[in-house]
Amino acid sequence: MDLNEIKKADEKINSFIALDREGVIKSSGAGGLAGLTLAVKSNICVEGMLTSAASKTLENYVSPYDATVVERIKKAGGRIAGMANMDEFACGASGETSFYGPTDNPSARGRIPGGSSSGSTAAVAAGLVDAALGSDTGGSIRNPASHCGVVGFKPTYGVVSRYGLIDMAMSLDQIGPIARDVKTAAVLLENIAGHDPKDGTSLKLEPSFYGFSKKLNPWLKGRRLGYAKEFDSLISDQGIKKAIRAAVDKMSSAGAEIVEVTLPNLEMALPTYYLNVYVEFFSATRKYDGRRYGHKIEDVCGEEVLRRILLGNYISQKEYSGKYYRKALQARSVIRKELLDALDGVDVLVGPTVPKLPHKVGTRIDDPMVMYAYDIFTTPVNLAGLPAGSVPAGKADGIPTGLQVIGKPLGDQDVLDVMHAFEQL
Repeated sequence: MDLNEIKKADEKINSFIALDREGVIKSSGAGGLAGLTLAVKSNICVEGMLTSAASKTLENYVSPYDATVVERIKKAGGRIAGMANMDEFACGASGETSFYGPTDNPSARGRIPGGSSSGSTAAVAAGLVDAALGSDTGGSIRNPASHCGVVGFKPTYGVVSRYGLIDMAMSLDQIGPIARDVKTAAVLLENIAGHDPKDGTSLKLEPSFYGFSKKLNPWLKGRRLGYAKEFDSLISDQGIKKAIRAAVDKMSSAGAEIVEVTLPNLEMALPTYYLNVYVEFFSATRKYDGRRYGHKIEDVCGEEVLRRILLGNYISQKEYSGKYYRKALQARSVIRKELLDALDGVDVLVGPTVPKLPHKVGTRIDDPMVMYAYDIFTTPVNLAGLPAGSVPAGKADGIPTGLQVIGKPLGDQDVLDVMHAFEQL
């Protein structure tokens, strides 16, 4: 699909903020991504392109450099079509907080696509691109992948460079692939992963760790898959519960052993996550003061961004940091330990990606906790720095929903293998 076709097809979806109509993005034309067209989330720097993070704050910011992942895509021959829409500064779970307007869900028209990687996911689901880059802070790749019926993967923290990513919360953010099938996601991942000396969080791993697509194993026989009993009580939509149970039964029939595990403090993940996010996001936004570039963020940002800034400022104050932030850090350690304990003795955990179906675009939700609840199953993974992905599990009321697969630290291949194997059933 050429750029004119993408532009026309995207008129009703609004998945792109900017297309490369001037031809400023050059790739090698050869390599592991040759022949693939990709979208890049607008908080990932692409030289010569508007990199606004979907905010009026950066409405005129044209990136002077490439993020490491973009350099690697170009080197591998991938064709970048343009910059995808998203929730403003990645603050949102619906794709509705963008300065450029909401993105529609191509797989459930009139519904939200999920967020914050809304445009990247919608572009893939609509067939406008072959794959896309998103960023995942608490489910921002997996949440929209579930809603739109595509594959999304969040790597182990540090496997993919964060250099050139506009932070929301630096200890949680991770760039990852979105595609219509697991193999394409694995191909994109292996071309963007690897140590980066420009990123202090980047891991140095043995070459044998990579090559994800070549090592994909389609067999479930003999696999031990953990399922937490707490999942069932937190799924609010019966159609999703039925689809996930059917998916688990299919894997059991294919030879996998389903092991019941427990995550007793799963409900604690959401408040823990947001307390961490508020503080880190407030810190990250102090550079948007209107002096060096863009506008002062507090003067032009949307409601959700301002809420997170104000709460982060409040929690960061000395008299409150012990009451809130330090306790959130302690809770984060508890959640990580519980996840690792649950993973001990199994290969991966499986369960729902989201607890409820996407609401209709434009629905007024006054209580932010109702919106935050979309991420109840995804935030623990980021708090623990683990790999996880969402693969289509079926439909509830005609709307896609995803099966989440969670792995051990550096167990990215195991997660991709189980996702791939489920995809074949």
